[in-house]
Amino acid sequence: MSRRGIAADVPGLVEKARSGDARSVARLISLVEDASPLLREVMAGLARLKKETGAGGAHVIGLTGSPGVGKSTSTNALVGEFRKRGKRVGVLAVDPSSPFSGGALLGDRIRMQDHALDPEVYIRSMASRGHLGGLSWAAPQALRVLDAAGCEVILVETVGVGQSEVEIASMADSTVVLLAPGMGDGIQAAKAGILEIGDLYVINKADRDGADQVRRELRSMLGLSERPEGAWNPPILKTVAQTGEGVADVVDALEEHRAHLESSGDLARRRARRAREEIEAIAVTALRERWGDVHARTELDDLAERVVAGESDPYAAADELLATYTERPLPD
Repeated sequence: MSRRGIAADVPGLVEKARSGDARSVARLISLVEDASPLLREVMAGLARLKKETGAGGAHVIGLTGSPGVGKSTSTNALVGEFRKRGKRVGVLAVDPSSPFSGGALLGDRIRMQDHALDPEVYIRSMASRGHLGGLSWAAPQALRVLDAAGCEVILVETVGVGQSEVEIASMADSTVVLLAPGMGDGIQAAKAGILEIGDLYVINKADRDGADQVRRELRSMLGLSERPEGAWNPPILKTVAQTGEGVADVVDALEEHRAHLESSGDLARRRARRAREEIEAIAVTALRERWGDVHARTELDDLAERVVAGESDPYAAADELLATYTERPLPD
């Protein structure tokens, strides 16, 4: 279909996505990933849908952890448990990017074939495209599409890149940190800062030796952190995702955390912060486009050379750059 044809059909795509039509959801997310010129119209349509119908409000759950802890297997098991409870589920599995095509490389959907034919489950692999935080830059808008499509739970599985995975905490309502015995996760937890971001800690592969030791170490480290009165106390659970053991307990804890967020007002605060960061990212991207590669040499290049030569300092150069570009209108 031509771009003009798609443009005319954006309202139709949004309406079909609302009813859960998988093809329409896929096309909308593709527009998001491709940073299509139609993206503004898509987001405006989703906003109108939310305002008119009250649609949305999915529980966004982030899963993070070091490579090899079983994120994809755990995601598959969680989808199964949520489906048993009658929930429509969306999954964003963020893969490393192919250096050639820029597309998703691992294809986590291979591990989720149990749900491939379930119309109440939508699974999408998204390429990180070099984004170092473990997430795709397009993930926030993709979440909006899945939310509008009626998903009651959205699982976001990060790429598995270690310390930078803390970014998931800013995007999710509930963050699940996965660990596994025999992988040095106690040290990794302290390094990566995951003690500050986890709402639930899950020790997967708990049938292996060392699971209880990981749990003790983690409990000791969590005990050192100060939490305000009435704050959520993250539970430490054990699972064997391959067999489904302990997965129901994880879902129970996630539902308890959602209830706590709602009663404390933290859910609204987290979502407002998420929207604020999304707006900021869009604004910064628009500013960067002003500094794009339309010309071989830009004002930014000139300022950089002046800083290197000692003719200016980085703060003065940044002030000059902002003064130059904030006088120009944002691109359409």
